[in-house]
Amino acid sequence: MDVEIKRDGLTLHGLLETPAAKTYDIAVLMHGFTGNLGYDKTDLLAEVARTLQAQGLATIRFDFNGCGKSDGRFQDMTIPSEIADGKAILDYTRKLPHIRHIYLVGHSQGGVVASMLAGYYPEVITRLVLLAPAATLKDDALKGNLMGVTYNPKKIPETLNLREDVVVGGFYLRTAQMLPIYEVAQRYRGPVCVIHGDADTVVDKIASKRYHAVYDDSELHIIAHGTHQFQEAARPQVLRIVSDFLQE
Repeated sequence: MDVEIKRDGLTLHGLLETPAAKTYDIAVLMHGFTGNLGYDKTDLLAEVARTLQAQGLATIRFDFNGCGKSDGRFQDMTIPSEIADGKAILDYTRKLPHIRHIYLVGHSQGGVVASMLAGYYPEVITRLVLLAPAATLKDDALKGNLMGVTYNPKKIPETLNLREDVVVGGFYLRTAQMLPIYEVAQRYRGPVCVIHGDADTVVDKIASKRYHAVYDDSELHIIAHGTHQFQEAARPQVLRIVSDFLQE
């Protein structure tokens, strides 16, 4: 069912799907940069949700501020604002009836948000899945590069045009340079599954290797021929790994 969650004057749009059971576990799914909760049935998060639901898990996925059907301007989006969105979703999820355990599943930039949110709430999150987590966004911000568009990292512009229809605010770039990504993420001590494709041209797999190195209890899967969206033959492999990990 569609849900609306308020956060600092914004309305976030989400989709909650639950099994016909008295109690169940739930996975919170977080999309990547310029993405959405997965309105197309072939989207990665849509397929992850269907796979988990077939295993008896509930899922809740949502549009970050400025994305999809949620309020806000994309230009005002930052990683801290997405963490605030994630907290609002987590607060909503924790109040749902019949919930046993809460899992976080984040793709790309959503993986960064999920990893930091788990670090802030280590006693709340039971398991964490990171799909091609884009922690290299900090490295890129320090170099002055965003998705191939360059700028002076010491004189950050007010806005940066990635495409004709995509404008990023300068505050996104400023905050990205100083994010304590791994420092916060490693506060989470529970089981972590990190998955990355070796053909990912958007986020270097070094990000996932770094995550694997800082966690106490993690498994790292490098998928042969896997793109950033884990397309074609890589997709079923990823769905199986995620499903198996959350069913353990």
